[in-house]
Amino acid sequence: MTITVIRNADVVVAWDAQAAGHVYLYGADVAFEDGKILFVGERYAGTADEVVDGQGRMVMPGLVNIHSHPSSEPLNKGFLDELGSPALYNSSLYEFMPILRPDAEAVPDCVRVAYSELLLSGVTTVADLSVPHPDWLDLAAQSGMRVCLAPMFRSARWHTRNGHVVEYEWDEKAGADAMAQAFEVIARAEAHPSGRLFGMVCPAQIDTCSEELIKESYAEAGRRGLRWQIHAAQSTVEFHEITRRHGVSPIQWLEKLDVLGSTSIVGHAIFLDDYPRNAWHSRRDLDLLAQTGTTVAHCPTVFMRRGIALRDFGRYRRAGVNIGLGTDTYPHNMLEEMRNAAYVARLMAESPRTLSTTDLFEAATVAGARALGRSDIGRLAVDCKADLVLVDLDHPMMQPRRDPVRSLIYAAAERAVDRVYVDGRLVVSGGEVLTLDYPAAARRLHEAQKRTEAAAPRNDWAGRPVTDYSPLTFPEAGQRASGARS
Repeated sequence: MTITVIRNADVVVAWDAQAAGHVYLYGADVAFEDGKILFVGERYAGTADEVVDGQGRMVMPGLVNIHSHPSSEPLNKGFLDELGSPALYNSSLYEFMPILRPDAEAVPDCVRVAYSELLLSGVTTVADLSVPHPDWLDLAAQSGMRVCLAPMFRSARWHTRNGHVVEYEWDEKAGADAMAQAFEVIARAEAHPSGRLFGMVCPAQIDTCSEELIKESYAEAGRRGLRWQIHAAQSTVEFHEITRRHGVSPIQWLEKLDVLGSTSIVGHAIFLDDYPRNAWHSRRDLDLLAQTGTTVAHCPTVFMRRGIALRDFGRYRRAGVNIGLGTDTYPHNMLEEMRNAAYVARLMAESPRTLSTTDLFEAATVAGARALGRSDIGRLAVDCKADLVLVDLDHPMMQPRRDPVRSLIYAAAERAVDRVYVDGRLVVSGGEVLTLDYPAAARRLHEAQKRTEAAAPRNDWAGRPVTDYSPLTFPEAGQRASGARS
């Protein structure tokens, strides 16, 4: 086995077990072997096969992303940046996303692009919520990341035939069959020789899954010792649909089904019963999340594009809710997502004190690890996984660097990420991904997006060209000239 030592790092974000928190260590060493951390502290005295100069570097734990959709989201760049259905409370879920989907040929490149962006922004563990696709396990293993595969399944698909009413097409047998397939994928992931793949159970959305599918998936997750995640309280449409069906909020419907708990993650959980625009009569949801130990997967970027926001990160945390972070949308940049989480929370709270950078960093590390049932990631401590990130403190965007984690999150982001190790293996060096061809995959997605745009009118209830609802920032020159003449 090879022992690697990062020697004399300017700063190490180490784990203090007694204080149960991260601390700054200055002029420290980090040693690891066979995918595990051997030493964190001053002057490692053991043998070393490889020595990495830590001067001018900060060593920090790899980030843990608990909610992401790599198989589809990279293709949405340029389509959904400012698009939401005006008659569906500005969500893009129901009218536009179902018709702007990558074809089977494009999916592997979507995954390559998303995984690359995650690695470049310091993510070493990601929960990948995708519909199963043939290349999934191979790409996850090839990436070098620690990937939690969460194959999504559901009993119904949503659609709209007029742009203002969402309808559901139910096929409960298909949902049960898809759940069985999901468990097969998870079993293959858990048995994968890389040792870096694991699984999570994911009934896709609270409004597209039958009561039986939600309850059975949760029970089977418990029998297999797996985590469980569902999208819920993610839109006004969904809140209205669940209250219409069941007379309670989405969170309270999950409570009635007995699926909230310390092994459960709720994707988004924005539209609680006390969310102002809901004007609902109860005020129980936030306490329910806290009391049951349920985690919220917070992904601010995709919602802030539509003028929607969690109210607010600090309020949830003070209530005792475990909050982890995810990159629900493009770019899959965890450091930018952290920055957005901080700014949106402070804006919604109308106070810079609603959360600290300490809170934010914990959400992206140990809180996310807790949500995934892992105590061996998200921290730099002996016997934890050797998942770590080296940040270039000499990068101009890191200057001045009185507080390097703040400089990284609020200014430099991925530009200062120099090296990334997962399981002790170097997967990013010099700011370049070593395991995947990111530039080539990104170029191929450009052609794939043209195919998506050409196919979209056939799937649209109104048969519109994409430019009708998602026009380019500027008209083509010929169109502008023609319009001027008329």
